[in-house]
Amino acid sequence: MSHILLLGGTGQVGFELQRQLCLSGEVHAPGRRELDLTDAAAVDAWLNDYSPGLIVNAAAYTAVDHAEKETRLAKRLNSELPAQLATFAATHAATLVHYSSDYVYAGNGEAPWRETDTPAPINVYGCTKLAGDHAIQASGCRHLIFRTSWVYSARGRNFMHTMLRLGRERESLSVVNDQIGAPTPARLIALVTQRALTRNIDSGLYHLAPRGETSWHGFACEIFRQARARGEPLTIAPEHVSATPTADYPTPAKRPLNSRLALAKLEQALDVRLPHWQQQLALSLEEQIASSLRSSQ
Repeated sequence: MSHILLLGGTGQVGFELQRQLCLSGEVHAPGRRELDLTDAAAVDAWLNDYSPGLIVNAAAYTAVDHAEKETRLAKRLNSELPAQLATFAATHAATLVHYSSDYVYAGNGEAPWRETDTPAPINVYGCTKLAGDHAIQASGCRHLIFRTSWVYSARGRNFMHTMLRLGRERESLSVVNDQIGAPTPARLIALVTQRALTRNIDSGLYHLAPRGETSWHGFACEIFRQARARGEPLTIAPEHVSATPTADYPTPAKRPLNSRLALAKLEQALDVRLPHWQQQLALSLEEQIASSLRSSQ
């Protein structure tokens, strides 16, 4: 069995990847105390000592607003680290799996973005993610880059978790309704990754998200609707979630309005039809609720 190096193993996507990749080889997922990813020399030492045949990079700087000021750290984790991993992979005939973002696109229009469309990020986070993608593509290594959107899971801090908490505390909320995309559970990302590796699909860039589209407002309302149907004790009702435009909710980093991703390339490569985002939300909510019940017992 091959050696698999998983970076970012404690994050939402990394946690799910550890569940999936264990059947593909010996997975080593060093935590922050074992490996400081901001230290290029330490990363080189790990790569040379462990000599992985597969590198799965789920590590990233994802604090979009903070990236506007912490540009150096964002550049290191989102651009330089992927470039470093790609250089090793190219030199040692290893495969690199990397996760990118819908934020590399300009976010204008209403058509789903295709892998062949020209990126034009509108914030520092998007710029650093795009630089990482380009470095991997230029390295010549065998790679799979999955650009995804609106990642969440049943664990960790994310939009679903925040909405459930606020839904228990408040009777009303305002949520942005003019940013459109597909909420993508970390579990689906890990499942697709495993299938892509098993099928040995062509090296390249793929969009990875569920089918369908919604706004953050639509996502919030569906979370509350499904959670209430499962007996969650919510104070809020979906009809008390008001819609607000992005212009009325200013943030340090500009957000893309159109995060729709075309999925045909990935579906064809995997010979699958990706599931709908509402179906995936139901699975994530069930896991979240079950986890909350266990922790309260």
